[in-house]
Amino acid sequence: MNRYVPEFLLMFICAVAGIIAAGCSKKEASVVFAVGGAPAEIDFWEKTIQRFEEQSGIPVELLRQPTDTDQRRQNLVTALRASRSTPDLFLMDVAWIAQFAASEWLEPLAPFLEGSPLSINVFFEPVIRTAATYNGTLLALPVYVDAGLLYYRKDLLEKYGFAKPPELWDELVAMAHTIIRGESQEGNELTGFVWQGAQYEGLVCTFLEFAGSNGGGITIADSLPIVATDRNRSALAFMHGLVHSEKISPVNTGTDMKEEEVRFSFQKGAALFERNWPYAYSLHQADDSPVKGKTGIAVLPRFVGGTSAATLGGWHIGLSRFSRQKERAFALIAYLLSYEVQKASALEAGWNPGRTDIYGDSTIMERLPHLVTLHDVFSHAVSRPNVPWYSYLSSVLQRWLNAALTGTVPVDEALNKCEKELRVIVERYSTRKQH
Repeated sequence: MNRYVPEFLLMFICAVAGIIAAGCSKKEASVVFAVGGAPAEIDFWEKTIQRFEEQSGIPVELLRQPTDTDQRRQNLVTALRASRSTPDLFLMDVAWIAQFAASEWLEPLAPFLEGSPLSINVFFEPVIRTAATYNGTLLALPVYVDAGLLYYRKDLLEKYGFAKPPELWDELVAMAHTIIRGESQEGNELTGFVWQGAQYEGLVCTFLEFAGSNGGGITIADSLPIVATDRNRSALAFMHGLVHSEKISPVNTGTDMKEEEVRFSFQKGAALFERNWPYAYSLHQADDSPVKGKTGIAVLPRFVGGTSAATLGGWHIGLSRFSRQKERAFALIAYLLSYEVQKASALEAGWNPGRTDIYGDSTIMERLPHLVTLHDVFSHAVSRPNVPWYSYLSSVLQRWLNAALTGTVPVDEALNKCEKELRVIVERYSTRKQH
């Protein structure tokens, strides 16, 4: 028995494979699966697809896409807008799902689940509810998930008598001042807190975490976005203050700080706290990392009276409505989301599985103990607005949030103008859709 697929799933896959007509050519029978990412990610997909083909008899063509996320989205949009039958399956950034769903490019998955060994109940409920479902219809499933985390220097917190990482944002600021002052007296230059503040999607994610942990966020009422609220104002003012008044975040936060700039600053030992995605953990713990063994992870802090918030990220798999071989394509989905393959994705590729049951696996807990913390984070992750015009919303948010963060526009004015501009965009979008 192959170790990657339990017997009941193999029986399901083989049953589906039986619908391939005898004598059908490989090209005619191939399921085309579009993926992208770094070389290591492609290697994992190639090995996994080879196992699937060997066990199922269903040939698969792996369609390699660019590493750049925007280019990947555009390639898919081009094919789907033209109603092409391939790719049959593709990975979607969580922020794309609503756009693809509203365009009616995605095949509903619930009917396929009814006859499958794959159960919807094994996935993180907030992920399914807020990201994978659109207008009550299940249109995607999470292959791997991400959410914002707080990284911290365990050694420095212990050195200065702090028994645990901060639970409140004010505690983070106080800890940073104490440790920066102490390290400065010893001749060590240290930044307090690094996070994504440049004008790009990462800033929207970071803002949603600060605002969400203050009881705020971006809400949609009667199809109109609401941004200019008191809780959002105080959260954005706090972000501005981290750079300009508290001065525990670097002055280039609003101009240069994206994921890798943030990671590099923390990893070289120049920062006490870091906000980043889970991918950074393995890099911080690498043999050549100056912070190996010194890095801790925790849920992000909150404001008094609020709850910790972590913006949901990650990649979902979708089935094209234009596919001519949906049954075979779903057999591949069931395989990729099986327990054994999801476990392999954590151990071999370092991904955070979309299935909740992987996080309690004894091998996972022994080799990847940090996933226990991630399970709690993913269970309470917050999704970006699940609307088809999200790309427009994000571009406007990025511009005004960054203007407030850098101090070129006051916080109140930035949020008021942002909301006004967003409403104009939504009204134009709605009018265009009606025609």
